[in-house]
Amino acid sequence: MGEPLPFGLIADEYDRRRPAPPEDLVDDLERLGGSTLDVGCGTGKAAVALIERGLTVLGLEPDERMAAVARSHGVPVEIGAFESWDDGGRRFDLLTFADSWHWVDPVGGVTRSAELLRPGGMVARFWNAHTVDPDVIETFDALYRRHAPEIPRVWEPGDGALIRLVRTADGEPFGQSGNFAPVQTHMYRSETVRTADDWVATVATTSDHLRLGDRLGPLLTELHAAIEGLGGALRVRRSTILALSRRL
Repeated sequence: MGEPLPFGLIADEYDRRRPAPPEDLVDDLERLGGSTLDVGCGTGKAAVALIERGLTVLGLEPDERMAAVARSHGVPVEIGAFESWDDGGRRFDLLTFADSWHWVDPVGGVTRSAELLRPGGMVARFWNAHTVDPDVIETFDALYRRHAPEIPRVWEPGDGALIRLVRTADGEPFGQSGNFAPVQTHMYRSETVRTADDWVATVATTSDHLRLGDRLGPLLTELHAAIEGLGGALRVRRSTILALSRRL
């Protein structure tokens, strides 16, 4: 968990660059059905996908500028932090956290989830990881060691890193709660080709890169040049892990 960054400053670029959830993950969430609260909905990537499947979705987002973009896509959004939001007595069948659980206090978040869910309702948390080819990894490693050594090897996490994330104290507090059944996990995989322009613009919207401040520009310039030198595009494999927790 950490202090949320002002993603609203880059809301339009965030919306343009961040991918929607995998279709097969959305299929599984659609089957859960019911009224949905999308927590930390951002610009509505997950919410839009669920609304298109016929689910009734309310977005909850702390940043008004991000919420404005989500509303422009037809997502109803209320402003607030998950732990302190005034729910007005409303209860839900599904809570979704699309790469947003790490902004939630894990202990308070479990308690709050239990309060907001009807019995039998589900919490769906999901995270993404991206892997590139070995020659790209070698090139990226050298650049990040020089410009941003504190950023982990986000381009080579693999499935194991995602599974460990779910099992950590912050990632898997539901298994320690008497209000939820044991966590179930599902993995989804997809592959895309990303141009140098697209890759650089996308990583610039992530929290670890936004924290670089004045170091971000030089890193992005060298990343772009390196990708162009490797042929101008990357083959990117995405793994997405879904952790489902059922309210008892």
